[in-house]
Amino acid sequence: MIIVVARLVFEAQENRDKAVEVSTEIQRKTRDEEEGCLMYCFAPDPVVPTEIQVYELWEEPHHLEAHFKHPNYTDMVAALQSAGGMLDSVNRQWVADDRGTVYGDDGSPRIQALLD
Repeated sequence: MIIVVARLVFEAQENRDKAVEVSTEIQRKTRDEEEGCLMYCFAPDPVVPTEIQVYELWEEPHHLEAHFKHPNYTDMVAALQSAGGMLDSVNRQWVADDRGTVYGDDGSPRIQALLD
C-alpha cells in the first residue's frame, strides 16, 4: 500500500478555498476512474485557514505511477495553480502494510498490532 500525505500552503484563505473548490471534481474523477486509488482527498485544514491537507492511498506503486501520467493529475496541477497564491508544498510518500483496524472489538486501541 502506498500512502501520500502533503500540506499545501497558500497566501490567503481565499486562495485555499478556491483550490478546494476547483479541485473537487478532479478528486471525484480520480477516485472513480483510476485503478488502485483507494483514497484521494484534498481538504481544507480546520485549524490553519491557509492550508490544505492531502491524503492519498494507492494499492500498489504502479497505480501511483500511472496516476502521474493520467489527465487527472495534469488537471489537478493546473487547478491548484489557477487558485493562485500557493506558497509551499510539503509532501511525503510511504510504503506500508495493513495491520488491521486501529481499535479492537472492545473499542480499545490495538497498539500491539504495530509492534508485532
